[in-house]
Amino acid sequence: MAGCYWLSGATIEHVARCRSLVKVNLSGCHLTSLRLSKMLSALQHLRSLAIDVSPGFDAGQLSGECKATLSRVRELKQTLYTPSYGVVPCCTSLEKLLLYFEILDRTREGAILSGQLMVGQSNVPHYQNLRVFYARLAPGYINQEVVRLYLAVLSDRTPENLHAFLISVPGSFAESGATKNLLDSMARNVALDALQLPRSWLNGSSLLQHMKFNDPFYFSFSRCTLSGGHLIQRVINGGKELRSLASLNLSGCVHCLSPDSLLRKAEDDIDSGILETLVASCRNLRHLNLSAAHHHSSEGPGRHLCQLLARLRHLRSLSLPVCSVADSAPRADRAPAQPAMHAVPRGFGKKVRIGVQSCPNPFSGQAGPQPSSVFWSLLKSVPFLERLELIGSNFSSAMPRNEPAIRNSLPPCGRAQNVGDSEVAAIGQLAFLRHLTLAQLPSILTGSGLVSIGLQCQQLQSLSLANLGMMGKVVYMSALSDMLKHCKRLKDLRLEQPYFSANAQFFQALSQCSALQRLCLVSRSGTLQPEAVLAFMARCLHVVVCHMFTGESLATCKNLQQSLLRSFQAERPALNVVIFPLLHEGLTNVIRDVPMVHLDEITLFKSRVAEEPPNLWW
Repeated sequence: MAGCYWLSGATIEHVARCRSLVKVNLSGCHLTSLRLSKMLSALQHLRSLAIDVSPGFDAGQLSGECKATLSRVRELKQTLYTPSYGVVPCCTSLEKLLLYFEILDRTREGAILSGQLMVGQSNVPHYQNLRVFYARLAPGYINQEVVRLYLAVLSDRTPENLHAFLISVPGSFAESGATKNLLDSMARNVALDALQLPRSWLNGSSLLQHMKFNDPFYFSFSRCTLSGGHLIQRVINGGKELRSLASLNLSGCVHCLSPDSLLRKAEDDIDSGILETLVASCRNLRHLNLSAAHHHSSEGPGRHLCQLLARLRHLRSLSLPVCSVADSAPRADRAPAQPAMHAVPRGFGKKVRIGVQSCPNPFSGQAGPQPSSVFWSLLKSVPFLERLELIGSNFSSAMPRNEPAIRNSLPPCGRAQNVGDSEVAAIGQLAFLRHLTLAQLPSILTGSGLVSIGLQCQQLQSLSLANLGMMGKVVYMSALSDMLKHCKRLKDLRLEQPYFSANAQFFQALSQCSALQRLCLVSRSGTLQPEAVLAFMARCLHVVVCHMFTGESLATCKNLQQSLLRSFQAERPALNVVIFPLLHEGLTNVIRDVPMVHLDEITLFKSRVAEEPPNLWW
């Protein structure tokens, strides 16, 4: 029942009639403590439970029968919208605990929340049988304060069977005495298979040197100042085979492919020897994230990042910075590359690269990259890739979490100027591609590569495009319209582009995506045509999410939102419509009302490759 936010508690309660249920997922469902108690009292065979804990939750209202059911639950996923232990203290047999902290620092009325609200609640979670501990925090001080209360019990006695310990925190999260005790105890007493820690706990510490790993399948060092030397020595034991490692997240690790983090500048070339050792040791990697960093390859045969990654034949998802797939660095003996706005299209969107020899296109007239392109060769080597992200090293979405919209963005990396329409066309080789993200590609001239993707990637289900081409002008509208005509299985479309005109032409093309369910448009100074939006919604009967954040006035946005709800809410009870000016000061309050399933999956931009361990929840 996950994400059934539109159903009433009285309707959800009928789940309890299925008395033999072993697993129940009620994330996103609105339930009071009393109703939850009534349901769980009837489900005596329950072993796996996912719920939300919202303001007003009171564990004191749970019946004895409910607590008896909870005492047998082994897997619990709990999303917290208020400072609370939820049902954790009742779950005395827990083996897997997943915690999602979504508490806002202030109430809607402006009152500041505090973890002190939890004082007086039962604060003795039972962790003795715990095997998996996972916590993901949204931004905000209150979430950090509350997770510390959960961790305090772990620091007193670390479970002997703990094999996965993962904490995902945006920004900084200072160590405390309790967390240091916890880490020391883990280093002494457990051998882990999965690890993710806040960057401040890892940076500059010798923690990794003392941690013991069994058969690790997941590591995340996102945003840590981990050098390539430390990565090789402390994580993969100097090149020891790690066949068990399936998922590795190095996003934002700007020094992870260089030997020494102190001397290297972010834009310096990587040490291909480190990447070669990593690839050789972790041959069974299925998910790899190298985004949010400048990974520039030096000249030399077989030393390019793409050529080395091509050896990972089992890859199913991959996230790379745009600059990392550029063929090579400009040499002193080459003429400077033309900036994106002056590059000359040739044929079907192919641009001429100064100093690079052209060779005949083997695709007999089709748009496509040259076979000599390292990116083309990489994608040919990983034909079963299902998720691909190409994200500019300096890209940041205009819609951050719990903050006003960002008005200024950093310019793209210079090497990203060498990645254009032909590289995008190379993605068309991926016949099994389901999820594609392209962000901050300044050298997109016509978007012709998008048409190749639409024609050839027939399994595509979600598409996220952001800041393609020049910022002052949308250069790919025609190609996007052509692409969408072929995307018959597309369910999610997210577009983030300044000055985007959501006009009749765009919505007519989008209407041909017959499976579309969710649309999110983020456009500073963008415009929309209300009549075109209404006509599109009338044609696309499966669309239940329409989020548009543009440069239109508040009055225009409100009128369109009301018209959409009035016209379609009755026949689409799950319909969630948010039309609002992007730069309006009230945006944060509007965002807080978006159902978490949509906010997390489409409204907010983020890299999703190796974001969490595979099969974390059933």
